[in-house]
Amino acid sequence: MDLKNGIFHGKPVWWITMILLLAALIVSLLWAVTIGSVDIQMSDVYRVLLYKTFGIGDGARYGSGSMSDIVWFVRLPRLVLAIGVGTALAISGAVMQAVVKNPLADPYTLGLSSGASLGATLAILLGVGSFLGSGYVGIVAFLGAFLVSLAVVALANVGGRATSVKLILAGTALSSICGAVSNFVLYVLNSSTGAVEAVARWTLGSLAGAKWETNLWMLLVALTGTLFLWTQHRTLNLMLLGDDNAITLGTDLHRWRILYLLVSALMVGFAVYTAGIIGFVGLIIPHVVRMLFGTDHKKLLPISALLGAIFLLWADVLCRVLLPGKELPIGVLTSLVGAPVFIYLMARKRYGFGGGD
Repeated sequence: MDLKNGIFHGKPVWWITMILLLAALIVSLLWAVTIGSVDIQMSDVYRVLLYKTFGIGDGARYGSGSMSDIVWFVRLPRLVLAIGVGTALAISGAVMQAVVKNPLADPYTLGLSSGASLGATLAILLGVGSFLGSGYVGIVAFLGAFLVSLAVVALANVGGRATSVKLILAGTALSSICGAVSNFVLYVLNSSTGAVEAVARWTLGSLAGAKWETNLWMLLVALTGTLFLWTQHRTLNLMLLGDDNAITLGTDLHRWRILYLLVSALMVGFAVYTAGIIGFVGLIIPHVVRMLFGTDHKKLLPISALLGAIFLLWADVLCRVLLPGKELPIGVLTSLVGAPVFIYLMARKRYGFGGGD
């Protein structure tokens, strides 16, 4: 497999792209925080940020009040959360596609979405995990995603060692089971209209519940997971060659495949915990990067991380401004964009990892 396939080649191009994307992420954050349904002068927004961050400016005007609260406790936290979640989903998608050697895979192909949805459904409708505190719904959703990932690994190892095909089949089966249980619980308890609506909001995804405390954890998990997986780029490249070729090169991919799956599940689980279920980010972003820069994970992963962060940041902005007086669920917007891309990629018979498979 030629890891240099794609449109752009060479280290200089990669470094320039990284610098431009990093600059675009910073500019996007500073610009997006000024956009919203409440009309606030751009100069006032930046004065609030300067005071809150560095203590510079008029504290009486910019340190408290409705304007300060909107900027510091509403807009900025959800944009920072979008960066963390977008990074986690994009990286997980790129890794999942290598783990199962399937260019149409993403973090939800292996049942993580259905596991998280089942956890949220049980928490909201049956009160499962209520002893965990006010954020118990997110915690149970996270546990659902993580436990399903463990179950996928265990099921794929039945009757022999796990392979990419067995992982996909196990994820599909468990996803169907989780979906069936969720629908059964919703059907039996459909008299609780408010609870059903809460489940629907969770499964549609939202960044509206962003808080600085959870943001820090999301950013820590996303950054740590990204750095770890980036150090594994050689093994991830070997996975694209297949198990037989990797063994001839002296590498047994079995334990690495399981490790990367669990790390990705941890990142996706935290994303679900903080923002609900947001699909297709892990499918769209790695594909765009792979077609432009090739399949080498040393280049693919950091570019995917930055592009995923920028993509979800602006997706959140659009969700807040597209419908006057209402907020479009971010999972709906990403699905509207991602589903046609998914169909297009399926229709491209020759498309593989980077267009060369």
